[in-house]
Amino acid sequence: MKLLPQHLVLYKKIAWLFVRHAKPAIVEQTNFANEADCDEASGGDPEEFVDSLEKMGPTFVKLGQLLSTRGDLMPLRFITALERLQDNVDPVDFATVREVVEQQLGVRISKAFSWFSEQPVASASLGQVHRARMRDGREVVVKVQRPNVLNRISTDLDALEAIANYADDHTELGKKYRFSGIIEQFRRSLIEELDYECEAQNLWRMKNVLERFSKLFVPQPIEGFFTRKVLTMEYVDGMKVTELSGVSKTEFEGESLAEELFKAYLHQVLVEGFYHSDPHPGNLLITPDHRAALIDLGMVGRLSESMQDNLFGLLTAISENDSDRVGEVALRMSDTKELTQPRSAFLSEIADLVGRSHDAAVRHLQFGSVVMEVMRICAEYGLRIPREISMLGKTLLNLDRIGQSLAMDFNPRDCISKNLNSIARSRSFETLKRGSAISLLLEFKELVAKSPQRLNDLLAILSENRLRLDVDAVDEAALIQGFQKIANRIALGAIIGALIVGASLMMDIDSSFTVWGYPGFPMLLFLVSGFFGLLFILSILRHDE
Repeated sequence: MKLLPQHLVLYKKIAWLFVRHAKPAIVEQTNFANEADCDEASGGDPEEFVDSLEKMGPTFVKLGQLLSTRGDLMPLRFITALERLQDNVDPVDFATVREVVEQQLGVRISKAFSWFSEQPVASASLGQVHRARMRDGREVVVKVQRPNVLNRISTDLDALEAIANYADDHTELGKKYRFSGIIEQFRRSLIEELDYECEAQNLWRMKNVLERFSKLFVPQPIEGFFTRKVLTMEYVDGMKVTELSGVSKTEFEGESLAEELFKAYLHQVLVEGFYHSDPHPGNLLITPDHRAALIDLGMVGRLSESMQDNLFGLLTAISENDSDRVGEVALRMSDTKELTQPRSAFLSEIADLVGRSHDAAVRHLQFGSVVMEVMRICAEYGLRIPREISMLGKTLLNLDRIGQSLAMDFNPRDCISKNLNSIARSRSFETLKRGSAISLLLEFKELVAKSPQRLNDLLAILSENRLRLDVDAVDEAALIQGFQKIANRIALGAIIGALIVGASLMMDIDSSFTVWGYPGFPMLLFLVSGFFGLLFILSILRHDE
């Protein structure tokens, strides 16, 4: 897609964030004449930048939410501002909502529901939520996608792709971070979030993942009442964590609930490899029976087993204040293995970060911010860390704040450290349960079945004296040849040296035979030794490495 002038303006708005904190060469490549141009293009401060994103529509609101997870790309003050990014817009009129619901469900609203509120409970740029009641009396909420939102997002994503490609081709920062890859991941996650059938599957799966945690609740979709654009699910009567009053918090054990919440997320991330990636206070409700309800599973994270292993190592190292191991895990996770600055400086900065976090007071300790700072340091030293690590850092950062909202003295480090051993046991059990045990049994069966024949073959070889060992070692012939060459060179050097010394001693002997006025025989020795010395040097230059 060709980069149009309006795309370049948009590019400058976004690129300003990185340029302001980059090297002068990068500033020149973005065509900003001075800082005033940056301010004019961007709004001048984090809050105004957030306002600009909100005005540009749903795609850029979601982009801002993505940027808030990238501690390796964004300065901390911008991340803080982006975390307050609001996705509240004017609601769609009820006639449009009715049309979408009836078209998607294939039935009139009055037939499907005994009551359907015309006023939305929440209205966002991608969709809005209405309360309703099923014919059997169940209280539900209906999530309805805004008309034509997919077309608008696709157009915006095409523009962002063009911007990312332009940045990758024309700036050092783009070549370093490959923004086109970030936009491609953003496209996939956003398209998935717009598929409500996928969200219904996430709700079902998350309920199974969290079935062992009695203090957590996941509302379930209503079978037969959801499509790609409409999702009907159980209504959750609850309050946002941030809306709980001091009196409300005394009615239940906030620290116990916070600990179970952390334990559940560690289980999701490190055992299941499937987790709710956006647990901000608006997506976590405290129910009247004092459970925590997870809602809005449009955004989930999925992790490979190797990524889970790396994350487990990283969290364990941070919780144990082992800065060297934090650095080693970071190097292992990176797509690029070469540091742009000395390794000692990298490890020193990691050690300083981990040490400061270990000494922080409980009310200032945010485990997620430590993970995000590790990502920032890695980026500063040229390491490209997978996006999943940044998402985990943002998830933990949200959990830190939720935990301290539930209990002021809640210590996330102690909670994580206490649960990592049980998580390690669960990881081992889940690995076996997922099919490794069956594979091991099959391999053991094959070993038992083939062992008698292999034993007979081995005994036959031994009895016939046909046992032979193939050793892949140093080539002995080449080694001996090399030693011989060294010995010959030493001997030749000794002979040349002897000729020179002998000629020097004979120079004082009178002789009628002279060469250039000097005794002839010593001069002949000098000439011979010089000739062979020159050949010796040429041979070394031509054949030796």
